[in-house]
Amino acid sequence: MHVLLRGTVGALVLAAAVSCAPAAVQHPERLPSLASRLTDRIRAVPGAEVAVSYRDLATGDSLDLGADVDFHAASTMKIPVMLEVLRSVEARRLRLDQEVLLENRFQSIVDGSSYSLDAGDDSDSLMYTRVGTRVPVRDLLERMIVRSSNLATNALIALVGAARANETAHALGATHIRVLRGVEDGKAFAAGMNNTTTSADLAVLLERIERKEALGAASAGLMKEILLRQEFNGEIPAGVPAGTPVAHKTGSITATLHDAAIVYPSGRPPYVLVVLTRKIPDESVARRLIVDISRLVWEHATGTSHVAEGR
Repeated sequence: MHVLLRGTVGALVLAAAVSCAPAAVQHPERLPSLASRLTDRIRAVPGAEVAVSYRDLATGDSLDLGADVDFHAASTMKIPVMLEVLRSVEARRLRLDQEVLLENRFQSIVDGSSYSLDAGDDSDSLMYTRVGTRVPVRDLLERMIVRSSNLATNALIALVGAARANETAHALGATHIRVLRGVEDGKAFAAGMNNTTTSADLAVLLERIERKEALGAASAGLMKEILLRQEFNGEIPAGVPAGTPVAHKTGSITATLHDAAIVYPSGRPPYVLVVLTRKIPDESVARRLIVDISRLVWEHATGTSHVAEGR
C-alpha cells in the first residue's frame, strides 16, 4: 500500500510517503494515521523545518516526511566517518590499536590554510588534554561518537579522508549525503561548503549497519556498541521507555538539532528513526519536538503508549 500525504511545515513542503510490506504488517491502515499525527505535531512549531524517516525491521513499515530534503548534517556526519574508519580497518589500511599523534591543527578545504578547534566549543574538552600525545584509533572513534568530539572527528578525517567517507556512504546507498570536510572549517562554512544529509540517507546507513550489510559482523558489532554508549540522550531515547537500548548519533548547530537512531524494543527486531530539524531557535523546543516524534513512533511500532520524559 502506498499513501501520499502533503502538508506544509513552516516554509518546507513535506511529501509524506508511507509504505509497508503487505505480508509482514498486521495493521497497515495505521501508517497514514502515524503520518498525520507526526505532521500535526510538527505543524505546532511555527517556522520549523523537519524531516523524518522511519523503517521498521520487524514489519517492513516505512514512513518518510521530507526525507529527500538536504539539511546541514552537523555531527550526524560522524556516522559515515566511523563507517569509513572501520572499513579501512577491515581492509587492513588501519588498525584499531594504531596510535595517531593528536594535533589541533587542520587545513581548510577552501585554500589549505591552517585552523584549530576551540575546546570551549567542543562537547568533549577532555580530548584536548591529549593533544601532543599518541592516541589509539579506537579511542578516537569512541570519543567521536559518545561525546561527539570534534577534535577526534577531525583527526580521523585527516587519517581516512572526507572523500573516502563520502564514497563509502554513497556506495551503501546514501547517495545524497555530502561529507566534504572536518568540523569548524570557518572558511568552508562561509563559502557554503558544508556537510549535508537527508533523513532517508541516514536511515539507509543505520539499516545497513543493523543488518550487517555495511560492515563485517565484528565491525558492525563494535559500531553498534559504541553508538549504544552515546552520552547525549535527550532526544530519541527520551521518547521511549527508560532502559530501552538506543544506538544513535545526535547533531546540533545553531537552530538545528538532529538525532539518528536504531531503537531496540524488547522481544522484537529494532526500528530505525531519523529526525532532522532546523529553523527552531530554542533548542529546548526542538528537543521536545524530537522526543514527541520518538514517542509517537514508539507507540505505533510497539502498540503500547508511553509518557515521554519531561511530561
